[in-house]
This record gives sequence, structure tokens and C-alpha cells, in this order.
Amino acid sequence: MSFLNPIGTVIDLAVNIDHVATVRNAGATVNPDPVAAALLACEAGADVITLQWREGRRHIREAEVLALRQQLSTRLNLEIAMSTEMLAFACQLKPHNVCLVPERPTDVKVACGLDVIGKFEQVKAAVAQLQNAGIRVALFIDPDEEQIKASAALGAPIVQLNTGCYAGSVGDAQHQQLQRIQNAARFGVQNGLKINAGHGLHYENVQAIAALTDIAELNIGHAIVAHAVFVGWQNAVREMKALMHVSRVAAWS
Repeated sequence: MSFLNPIGTVIDLAVNIDHVATVRNAGATVNPDPVAAALLACEAGADVITLQWREGRRHIREAEVLALRQQLSTRLNLEIAMSTEMLAFACQLKPHNVCLVPERPTDVKVACGLDVIGKFEQVKAAVAQLQNAGIRVALFIDPDEEQIKASAALGAPIVQLNTGCYAGSVGDAQHQQLQRIQNAARFGVQNGLKINAGHGLHYENVQAIAALTDIAELNIGHAIVAHAVFVGWQNAVREMKALMHVSRVAAWS
């Protein structure tokens, strides 16, 4: 499928629920409930719910993943590494989307993009396995043209551009990272890919990324969970969605 046509004023918000589970796990209790959080996020306007399914089970639990697959009325995006166990679980679960990410057992969160070039055959096999199960696949990559070309060559329809370097910089350095993401998004669209983005985005830096009209979806988690402490969960989701929408509309006006 080609995504060369302009996306328009619409940009989707994928809410990552895992930091709700992190808070729950820190208290060694049942609250806050990630399943309830996901359902309430959908009521507040989330277009996608993202779950990080990890080898160490350090975030969400299997029973919660299974419950959300049955209960969600919106898309479920499962973020996994390319291990045999994770791929088999995804093929059994059959979420709407799977995003393949690099992972080391000691990682708290993903910091860098998947090396599609260096692991081309492994990534290609994983993409094919998931697609054969009827799952749409995205690759989490750094905003690099060579990685984008490799992603398109192996048949992945979507890439999620890593915005971590943008989010972690300021001033001229941040502007350079923004330009890098903009160029990568345009290059991806020209190569027939749908372009998503995420990592480190929050209420003060999301506007410039949301204004990039080649990007279809933003994946945001920690910032929403953190803001919810002060304004409430559904308000935090609504505020993020509103910031994204206003920025996108302004970019087209």
C-alpha cells in the first residue's frame, strides 16, 4: 500500500499503557489497573493502545494483554522484540499491529532504533511471520534514510521514527533533530511507507512533531501518565490529543 497521498489534518494518538503498569507494580498491588486505564483512554480519544510486551514481564501482565485484546474497541499495538517467544505470542494473540523493537534484558526502555540493515534477514523473517498471521507490522527505527530503505525493501508497511534524540536535545541541536525527522518522514512516504513516530515526546515538545504532515501517528506514554497525576487520566489524554490536533491543523492552514 502506498501512503503518498497527504494525511491531512488528522493525526492519531497511540497511548502507551505500560507506565500505568509500572506504577501498579511499584506498589505491589492491583491499582492502578492497566486494563481500566486503556479503556478510559479510548473514551478520552486515544486512537490506539500500545502495550510493551517484554521478555522480563517488567510492565504489563499476560492476563491483561489477553483481556485488552478482547475488550478494546480501538486498535491494539503490541511492541515486542524479535525473540521466538515474543513472535509466537503475537501470532497467537493477533493484535491489529505489532511494532518490532530492539531489546536487551537489562533495558528499562528502548533507547535506539532497530538495526534493520545489520539484521536484515532476521527482521525480514519476523515481518513475514507476523504478516502471515494477518498482523500489520511496524519497525521502530532511527530517522535514517538507509534504515528506511531497508525497511521498505523487506516489506514492512510502517516505520515508527525514534524521536528520542529530538526529545533529549534543546536549541539548535533540537532543531537539527527535528529537521532530520522531517526529512526521514518525507523520504519514508516517498518509499511507500506509513510513518509513525514516538519516544520521549511530552506536552512541551510534541507540537513540532505533530505539525509534520507526513507523520500519521504518535506513540506517547510516560508523559501522559506523569501529567495524569496532576490533572487526571482522561484529561491528560484529551490534552495531548488536543495539542496534536491543533498543531496539525495549524500546519495545514
